[in-house]
Amino acid sequence: MKKRSLLSAIVVCFLYSCAESEVESNLDSAIPDKREQKREPFASNYSAMSSNLTLIKNANIYDGIGNVYFNYDVLFDNGNIINIGKDIAVENAITFQSDNKWLTPGIIDIHSHMGVYPAPGVRTSSDGNEATDPITAEVWAEHSVWTQDPQFTLALKGGVTAFHVLPGSANLMGGRGATFKNVPRNTIHDMKFPNAPHSLKMACGENPKRVYGNRGQAPSTRMGNMAGFRKAWIRAENYKKLQAEYYEKSPSARELLDPPMRDLQLDTLAGVLDGNILVQNHCYRADEMAMMIEMSHEFNYQITAFHHAVEAYKIADLLADEGICGALWADWWGFKHEAYDMVPANIAIVDQARDGTGCAIVHSDDEVGIQHLNQEAAKALIAGIRAGYDISKARAMRWITSNPAIAAGIFDQTGSIEVGKDADLVIWSGDPFSVYSIAEKVFIDGALAYDYFKDSSQPVTDFDLGILNPTSERIVR
Repeated sequence: MKKRSLLSAIVVCFLYSCAESEVESNLDSAIPDKREQKREPFASNYSAMSSNLTLIKNANIYDGIGNVYFNYDVLFDNGNIINIGKDIAVENAITFQSDNKWLTPGIIDIHSHMGVYPAPGVRTSSDGNEATDPITAEVWAEHSVWTQDPQFTLALKGGVTAFHVLPGSANLMGGRGATFKNVPRNTIHDMKFPNAPHSLKMACGENPKRVYGNRGQAPSTRMGNMAGFRKAWIRAENYKKLQAEYYEKSPSARELLDPPMRDLQLDTLAGVLDGNILVQNHCYRADEMAMMIEMSHEFNYQITAFHHAVEAYKIADLLADEGICGALWADWWGFKHEAYDMVPANIAIVDQARDGTGCAIVHSDDEVGIQHLNQEAAKALIAGIRAGYDISKARAMRWITSNPAIAAGIFDQTGSIEVGKDADLVIWSGDPFSVYSIAEKVFIDGALAYDYFKDSSQPVTDFDLGILNPTSERIVR
């Protein structure tokens, strides 16, 4: 009931002695019951940009799941791909002629710190590591992400349509990560990828033992790392048990008891044990990855991906057997002791494990690297070919599209060019594995989010104002 109608009802009742219950009824209907409106905390408020019926004609296509098509058309509407084929004819569609150009799914980065380490890189905005305790599973990266980070736009220009933001690796359990669509928004939950699961960032190896060992705290050794993990999982198991015992009781029995105290840290760990939160595990050495796998068996949870993993090639078959992806760099190595024993074919070896059933991902972990993940994939591809592997460009495209979508839990929505998927697409000026090719047009949910030739289509942050010339002409290559 509107306020004016409610006021009128009260006045009428005052004049004509309405029953008290009638006034209360009117008041009750006018005040919404917020208990009925309760939803998941910090849920996605994402809504797609407006889009029109759009047809891309005569493109060469890497579909992101291992196939290549020449001179094909792709039709999309209302944010989704609705047809793929040759000589598609439709009226009233916005049409892009893409002769001799390439079309791919939008690039997805599974390991980003954009927003939590935004530009400019000042200490007051360094919000990626809550380095106050080895176990900080209670913190969420999205509570630190700054939506005006100009790095988002730079990534968009490199064809990145979605990215997963993680906490840093100072802690054994650093907190929750989340996935976002690369669209300009004022609030982070307006960017949050709908229905994407959270992750738990875990870190083994040098980082946690160095951070806390230097303070005279535990852990200070790798065995201290493992003990810290295991104690946290034991607490999580007990937490789950207490919750289950309480809610298995009848409603009348529960009335006589205090409900178990909620614990934000253990909420996250219980979510992992229930299979609702994915594990993204920073880990370099093969022996430590094997140790983490053994621990996952002890506590019955699944590791989704090992990140950085410069020694993944040593246990590539084990990763394939376990269904664990390797989220890897093409050629970063040697910057600390645990990163020394790397081979250039690392990504290819992980990809080809167990007759090609391995899951390899090219990730960035870097605000510059995310701008050219296609070139990073090209470096990894040529290294694999030089090592003797027969890997096609169509297969390598999976490393920056469908495989990271799988690792982020969003492959049902994006990561490949298939009917029904989100129209997250990139038109490249040439072969996307060439250093000379640029992302000319980037579509997110079918809307043109970036056009190299039109400055008006490009997002501009506060920190770009006064730097960019909005009337500058683009060089046509």
